[in-house]
Amino acid sequence: MRAKSQMPHVVSLLAAFVAIAVGMGILAAGIMLPATGAVGQATKGTVQAFQDLPEDFSPIDLARPSQITSADGTVLATPYDANREIVKLQDVAPIMRKAQIAIEDSRFYEHGGIDVRGTARALATNVAGGGVSQGGSSITQQYVKLMLLEKALRDGDKQAANQAVAVSYSRKLQELKYALNVEKTMSKNQILEGYLNLAYYGDLAYGVEAASKHYFSMSAKDLDLSRAATLAGVVQNPGTADPRNNPQRATERRNLVLDRMLELGMITPEAAAAAKAKPMKSLLKISTRASGTCAKSPEPYVCNYVIDFLKTDPKLGVLGENPDARMRTINTAGLKIKTTVDTRWQKQIYRTLTSKVPNGDASGVGAAMATVEPGTGAVKAIVQTSQYKTGLKKASSTYSEQSWTVPQAYGGTAGFAIGSTAKPYTLAEALEKGRSRSSTVLAPTADTVNPATFYADDFQKPCTTVAPWKVRNDAFYSGQIPLQKLITESVNTATVQLAKESGSCDIHALMTKMGLRNGTGEEYGKDIAAIVLGADTAPPLTVAASYATFGADGMYCTPNPIAEITNNKGKVVYKGEPDCTRALKTSVARDVAEMLRGPLESIGGNGTATNARLAGGRMAAGKTGTTDSHVQSWFVGTTPQYSTAVFVGNPMINKPMENISIGGQFYPKVFGGTIAAPLWKSIMDQEHKGLKMLDFGGNVVGKASGSTKANENNATPKLGTGPITAIPPTGMMTEQQAISTLQAAGFEPVVGATTRSQVAPAGQVSYTEPQGQAPRGTRVVIHLSSGP
Repeated sequence: MRAKSQMPHVVSLLAAFVAIAVGMGILAAGIMLPATGAVGQATKGTVQAFQDLPEDFSPIDLARPSQITSADGTVLATPYDANREIVKLQDVAPIMRKAQIAIEDSRFYEHGGIDVRGTARALATNVAGGGVSQGGSSITQQYVKLMLLEKALRDGDKQAANQAVAVSYSRKLQELKYALNVEKTMSKNQILEGYLNLAYYGDLAYGVEAASKHYFSMSAKDLDLSRAATLAGVVQNPGTADPRNNPQRATERRNLVLDRMLELGMITPEAAAAAKAKPMKSLLKISTRASGTCAKSPEPYVCNYVIDFLKTDPKLGVLGENPDARMRTINTAGLKIKTTVDTRWQKQIYRTLTSKVPNGDASGVGAAMATVEPGTGAVKAIVQTSQYKTGLKKASSTYSEQSWTVPQAYGGTAGFAIGSTAKPYTLAEALEKGRSRSSTVLAPTADTVNPATFYADDFQKPCTTVAPWKVRNDAFYSGQIPLQKLITESVNTATVQLAKESGSCDIHALMTKMGLRNGTGEEYGKDIAAIVLGADTAPPLTVAASYATFGADGMYCTPNPIAEITNNKGKVVYKGEPDCTRALKTSVARDVAEMLRGPLESIGGNGTATNARLAGGRMAAGKTGTTDSHVQSWFVGTTPQYSTAVFVGNPMINKPMENISIGGQFYPKVFGGTIAAPLWKSIMDQEHKGLKMLDFGGNVVGKASGSTKANENNATPKLGTGPITAIPPTGMMTEQQAISTLQAAGFEPVVGATTRSQVAPAGQVSYTEPQGQAPRGTRVVIHLSSGP
């Protein structure tokens, strides 16, 4: 009965093999028995079915990890779906090629797409067993199967993925048909190379190069006999024979491969014995790479920000039309993603922040900062004092998975109330409407106890208040005061009065143009307390980018952490070009920047951050910010080169910083100038090392210590628009004397390249261009002598 019940199955098996033989062109050679009876009829149908199967086979680029690096070349992450590194066949050790061929397809270089002997042997075994237990697949067939599976997984097609590995004769026939086509279109070495890059070697290692590096911390070109045999033995049972998790089974498989190589004459008995004698543990040197989660990145907060930016930024459509598509591209396309962030800065800044606000301080206070480049929006640093940790039930100032520096859209928070760092926006709107820097404004009488009162009708709707608004000052002020004093000493009532006169909704509109938004992505608050005194929240990156407008002559540039993206063929597919719009008139931006020197230099009053003046007298514009009850504190400031925001406060809860010890130092009250401002100074001094000192017109006004590089962006003459005026002679002057002389005459001095001179000593002016006469305001390039 058993034999009878198997008869249709046997017929179909024989018919299938006849079809295979026909496809190979071997039936006419008499290798197969003539088809008769029922078998003959089945063969005819199966042959026709085989001939009707698709035969065109198009390999796709293999999924490979992308790499995210910092500006200094440090690898931040290697996001991947499959841990794979593509390798050329010549870069795989010959012994590895032999080992894989020996155990998988010893006649690979002799047969066509189908190994007749292997297929016949498998068929006989399957007939005897009444099922599909042996495949008899050649390496070419396995290459086809793996490529079909790879394509299905890349397309997210689960049904096709299941079909690619289904245990069925229909799948086998299609695989055979494709294999015949592959043998016509690819060389044996190309097929073997593709197979070695596709094969799964267990423990999430795809391809021989990734597997070799993962298990042995070496390239595939350096594999020896024992290690090569170990890898070759894994492929048939990657789930149970990988050497990391199943060393005993891996040893058995290795030895099986060695026996087969010996049988085929590929190695000597002595070599086989020596390879078998090596304990599996002695061969292993496990290496892992950081995955796309960023958990193992040296800069996890930067890594998460960059990946979220790549997934969502509108300019990065080259990666895909939606976040899921972009993530698939990032994980599979082998991209090189270079960021603008410098990890050397990151490490130094972390040390700076934690020197005053230690990680895990008992006060619960933390610190965070961000730096962007004015005029480009390039993100140079984002640092916070917490340690990165996933799976937390409750975050703290000690451990946090969430970034304190970036908006929520990029894994950050809603931010923190920005306090008086909001005041420059009111000042800017007043100047935009024609008010002069030298003008005054009424400071309604108020001090720390007795407030001035403002009403809803005082302000534009809806940017107003719902009730009488009581506003206090940190000291007694009353009567008309200069605008410079308002900003230098951060006078609340004068700022509110200026907002009343300038238009509260107009100020809000200006804030929006300058990129100030809540960390949730919504417009910054429209109530008057938020507009004038910073009652709404924003993250440090957003505030730093907004303030950069003052350092960039009124141009607001969207923050961007991506320098460039290169595909796996070395072609640049995205360049991080600045995305900038004009937010302020150039003259207004420069005027506000000059006035914001006041808090640092006590211009027009007692500055709130005189402890933060930059090294060497470098010009900077900045503002302190302190919220009610000293809950949050800030210092934000910019030069033409870098804009940095520093936040100090409890990032978890609104807790006053009064009568508090932070980092072992007692503070009666923490203001923006208390901790944030000195931290800002230290960070900015580090970031500006070696850079020319510029004023807020971009003119070189001094040379950084140890720096001789000319400011090439500004070292070209440019005509002014004023009356024709004689250019004063500056030959043999020092650089600073020449700059002062030309500025006094109404010109714009810029230091250009040095030049050899037989007359002027090194370091003194050799000549200027232009010379003679020029309109006032003309840029005059100073060329210093390098000596004879």
